[in-house]
Amino acid sequence: MPEKITYGTDVWIDNFQHIILFVMSFLQKPCVTMMHPCGLLTSQHEPVPLKSISVSLSIYEFVAGVSATLNYENEEKVPLEAFFLFPMDEDSAVYSFEALVDGKKIVAELQDKMQAQTNYENAISQGHQAFLLEENDSSRDVFSCNVGNLQPGSKVALTLKYVQELSLEADGALRFMLPAILNPRYVLSGSPKDSCLDVKAPIVPLEKLPYTLSMVTTINSQHGIERVQSNCPLSPLEYLGEDKTSAQVSLAAGHKFDRDVELLIYYSEVHTPSVTVEMGMPKMNPGCLMGNPSAMVSFYPNIPEAQSPNTCGEFVFLMDRSGSMQMPMSKQDTQSRIQAAKETLILLLKSLPIGCYFNIYGFGSSYDAFFQASMKYTQQTMEEALEKVKLMQADLGGTEILAPLQNIYKGPSIPGHPLQLFVFTDGEVTDTFSVIKEVEINSHKHRCFSFGIGEGASTSLIKGIARVSGGAAEFITGNDRMQSKVLRTLKQSLQSVVENVSLSWDLPPGLSAKMLSPEQTVIFQGQRLIFYAQLTGMMPPAGTTGEVCLKYTLQGKSFEDKVTFSLQPKPDANFTIHRLAAKSLLQTKDMGFRETPASDKKDVLNLSLESGVISSFTAFLAINKELNEPVQGPLTRRDIPRPILASPVLRASGTARIGLCMAQACDYGSKSKHMFLRKSSPKMAKTSSSSNRTNLETYHTENHLVQLISLQNANGSWDLNEDLAKILDRSLKDIMAAHPAELVDSSGWATMLAVIWLQTNGKDMKCEWELLEQKAVTWMRAHAGSTMHSLVKAAITFLNSSVDPAIFAF
Repeated sequence: MPEKITYGTDVWIDNFQHIILFVMSFLQKPCVTMMHPCGLLTSQHEPVPLKSISVSLSIYEFVAGVSATLNYENEEKVPLEAFFLFPMDEDSAVYSFEALVDGKKIVAELQDKMQAQTNYENAISQGHQAFLLEENDSSRDVFSCNVGNLQPGSKVALTLKYVQELSLEADGALRFMLPAILNPRYVLSGSPKDSCLDVKAPIVPLEKLPYTLSMVTTINSQHGIERVQSNCPLSPLEYLGEDKTSAQVSLAAGHKFDRDVELLIYYSEVHTPSVTVEMGMPKMNPGCLMGNPSAMVSFYPNIPEAQSPNTCGEFVFLMDRSGSMQMPMSKQDTQSRIQAAKETLILLLKSLPIGCYFNIYGFGSSYDAFFQASMKYTQQTMEEALEKVKLMQADLGGTEILAPLQNIYKGPSIPGHPLQLFVFTDGEVTDTFSVIKEVEINSHKHRCFSFGIGEGASTSLIKGIARVSGGAAEFITGNDRMQSKVLRTLKQSLQSVVENVSLSWDLPPGLSAKMLSPEQTVIFQGQRLIFYAQLTGMMPPAGTTGEVCLKYTLQGKSFEDKVTFSLQPKPDANFTIHRLAAKSLLQTKDMGFRETPASDKKDVLNLSLESGVISSFTAFLAINKELNEPVQGPLTRRDIPRPILASPVLRASGTARIGLCMAQACDYGSKSKHMFLRKSSPKMAKTSSSSNRTNLETYHTENHLVQLISLQNANGSWDLNEDLAKILDRSLKDIMAAHPAELVDSSGWATMLAVIWLQTNGKDMKCEWELLEQKAVTWMRAHAGSTMHSLVKAAITFLNSSVDPAIFAF
């Protein structure tokens, strides 16, 4: 194959000839071994020592504790060294690693990474069994596990434990994600070659994967558990009590590694503020992080929505056009990532406010921009941008995001128009920390909103660039609608800035709180905030309470949220809150093995060793020195394979997209109904073929919706013409005959009819057209004036709509 495919899907898929070569090699040589980390290396002729992965997940309120066990068995006649590469959410605080060898538990020690690697090599050379767990040097969300000197016939169970916060979705669901897909990372030329991602791990077809995954989940919440949903088949939810505060659920048997495992947990009351105080470690010195009690504070501020969103801002959309963006969105949806992204860009362009500035960049191995500099948003510039979006393809090769970011930051600021950067990528890069550092350096001049597209997107990259810039991160997987999540974020970016955010404590005399979390400078509507603090001083008697208050100002008005809590610390053998606090601190200073400033390396190392939470500068090492005799014989290496999913060409070939609708740009309407919902409910998943009629109706509605959006002008208005008449299902003659000319001109009449149609037919997707409607209503109020109320009634009557005129709040 051409050398161009060395770094996997990001590059080989940019050329159709390369795709054909790849598919042919896949069909003709299923057992071929290639010299590239993303090639078809299989180990079908050699037993694979990893037999199964079992996960025990414990969710308590808003925190998850995970215990993952990797079960190994050497079925060969020679001693082995096994290597396994696996993903993990970057917010995970890994704090424990241990081995069970022939019934004997060996607990790993967290050490300086360089020393741990040396000690591992020494132990192996001396014939000892050794086990090494470490973060990848280039990304916080990829781990490697080495098992050294696994004797013939020996069985070993390696268990790692970690804790993490659960993110809160817009619909109130708590989201837990167990990464199963590790996409190949695009390696920059000249990059250091000591990353564990450079290891040529075998990749095999899904059906040939020799190990299994099982997961059992226990959920406890005082709020009451309503339901649990997943993108994977689950066993029935089993409540462990009549009050529904405790439940258990498992992955259904036979789960395949064809997607990340996502759980959505719905509580009865999820927006209640809370404070949990946790005891410190008894043997630790008072004053250190682990020695004193720690508190986790959770707020869900009820920020009022601004009546009129900001119309200022410079909106720059940075779109991944690497080869891997041609991959399908998910196993269930054969639509490519780039096609979904193009649809989303068109909706974004239609939703921007008049008077703002905008630009669109595409990046891969190179990058380009629609305009030399950000342009003022007008009808002409919008139409020019829409024409360019039509032509966008996933044809720019690799994934090099750093250069376009630097180019964007070099541009001059536009007075009165703060920069809002939207980044879309499947996150397959190796220079993650360099990118995060670049965004952080420029965080004073912008906010970055990032979107991870498809299974296996790097959580380290997506969350990292949003965190350091005060933005927000979203992941689009499974049946998620990219458009819904992105438009919700655009709406956030248009809201007035919340200022003067502060947290104050009211505690008994002799007790004080030291903040451990970074200072919060940005709050978005609908956002949950979590803070960590260390309580120092004399703890009061049982029954004593404290109070914490969140204060902020919005458009000159002051707001505050208060919560009273018990000062009686609760014991936790895993010290969950302490370790999450340590992880929060580490994320502010640990910028990777190479990127962390020298002044912070010592602090990161010391905090990691004290808390037991792994970092870029530490690794877990366990050595079994109690073997009767050292392992003898030559050591054979076995790299644990990972699954390769079906070729994107084969998966998408039978589902060609229907004709381009949105001004011949994109077609939203070619998906079935479930693709337009946040998640399918259990009832919906069981619907029979009688739902076909509903799906056809939905197709009709969504197809008309996208056409209606395509006709809207940049100022929010619609023109009265045949195209609009077809969508409204009325003849142009009848529309013109019903036109109350004494109230408004033809454009005003057309715009009011379009808005009433949206309110009547598009309720399920309001989050996607809400900004469009706001533009239209603003234009109407300026255009129709005092006749607005009469015009609304006339449009409702003509369309036989049941919409309440009061929704326009005259």
